[in-house]
Amino acid sequence: MSALYTVAEIRQIEVAALAALPASTLMQRAGQACANSVLELTAHDPDGTILILAGPGNNGGDALQAAYYLAQSDLAVSVALYADETRYSTDALHALQCARASGALFLDINDPRHLGTGRWSLVVDGLFGIGLQRPISGTLRSAIEYIDSLQVPILAIDVPSGLDADTGTVVGGSAGIAVHADHTLTFIGDKTGLHTCDGVDYCGSISVDTLAIDSTHFPPPHAWLSQPSLFSASLRPRRGNSHKGSNGDVLVLGGAPGMGGAVMLAARSAAYGGAGRVLAGFLEQAPAYDPVHPELMLRLAADLNFGNATLVVGTGLGTSRQAHDLLSRALHASGPLVLDADALNLIAAEPGLQHVLLNARSRAVMITPHPLEAARLLALDVGQIQHDRPQAARQLAQRFGVVAVLKGAGSVIAYPDGDIIINTSGNPALASGGTGDVLAGLCGALLAQGWPLRDAAPAAVWLHGKAADQLVASGSGPIGLTASELAPAIRTLINKINRDNGHRTAFTRSPPQIMARHSVSDFRSVDTDTA
Repeated sequence: MSALYTVAEIRQIEVAALAALPASTLMQRAGQACANSVLELTAHDPDGTILILAGPGNNGGDALQAAYYLAQSDLAVSVALYADETRYSTDALHALQCARASGALFLDINDPRHLGTGRWSLVVDGLFGIGLQRPISGTLRSAIEYIDSLQVPILAIDVPSGLDADTGTVVGGSAGIAVHADHTLTFIGDKTGLHTCDGVDYCGSISVDTLAIDSTHFPPPHAWLSQPSLFSASLRPRRGNSHKGSNGDVLVLGGAPGMGGAVMLAARSAAYGGAGRVLAGFLEQAPAYDPVHPELMLRLAADLNFGNATLVVGTGLGTSRQAHDLLSRALHASGPLVLDADALNLIAAEPGLQHVLLNARSRAVMITPHPLEAARLLALDVGQIQHDRPQAARQLAQRFGVVAVLKGAGSVIAYPDGDIIINTSGNPALASGGTGDVLAGLCGALLAQGWPLRDAAPAAVWLHGKAADQLVASGSGPIGLTASELAPAIRTLINKINRDNGHRTAFTRSPPQIMARHSVSDFRSVDTDTA
């Protein structure tokens, strides 16, 4: 699993490693790693010049060390030094001396045209690392604006300058600026902010170099990147001796007048996600049947027996008194629970419902808010939620004793114990109406099939996003991709993962007595995974 670390944790690791290594070792390793990345990225353009922007801290020292190694490799290297060298650390000053002796060309930053004098094949951003606290301004801001305007790749060292490595926000918000990198080479360990909020747009492709630091210096992580290995143990093949009851019941509750489509999207998603039976409960009159998926059962919500079914509540629910009473009844039921949309708005508005939710801790409960719904639940504004999405997700999980999925770019899955997972799949195609309803239905389907809550949440979010990625790759989007297209793609993806894991259902397994009637050669062309 790919662990994520906070800036404070990275600092602790670095201090421990420095105490056990000779001087300049880590900076030399960082510079060499950066130089290696540059060589790989510019292999197609060996005659261009590498532009290196070196800032005032150790991030600048790493860049200068890279300049030294690149010049030693006979590459044309130009360095723009934005630092008072008298304030450099001993390691950074040594890197500067090496770079100056290497043949790298140092530009005169006092010349307004200093960055416009070369044919750059790649720019290395070594201005600021993980310690930046204030918005970038003045000459440095102008330098970032210039390199962002170039049509050449940018490699950011450790973190794109101007980006908060913990939160993924641009330092200073709307008053700040950050480098739009095409590639980010981050050191020691991966950082949460590279994968959520603005980090999704500013980091490009991300690679990690641990700088060969001994693993004993790393603390136990409390954050990870989402990937199938996190939940693959729960994705099991269907038993031959099974029936619809073996795969659980999902009840989707909502469908206020004018919002019935949300219920249908969630219900269809639950069916495509593998639930054995799916019932859609409407606040008022239910349609006779779903002409697209007549296997769904449509009912008046008040008439449903919740039993031990998995409940998905809130899609198109509205905030009427009738909606409130249905939600209260669902909160008192005994089965797993997924709360979305208006269910969350009702809970945010009424302490009594919050109290009932807190008393439901013994159940598997998942909430799936978008930032505005999260803000209502935490009595904050959206800006505060987005300013630190990992922390907001943790607060939701801990305050309500649930697994919280804070949706958005780099969705954050948080657990009551403080652990988080940041999702890596998905794209702007999901920024359209109804995709959240599809996610809620999928969450319900996995819980109904017996998935542990800790696996179901990251699995549903990853599958939801990955299905969108594959649709876009096939030409369906991102512009104009509709929520209805997601559920079939999710089904295809689930079954493909099962096949790739070597799982075969009873349907694809040939009975031994039939196989015994033929020679081996008769079956050489049969693909049992797809038969």
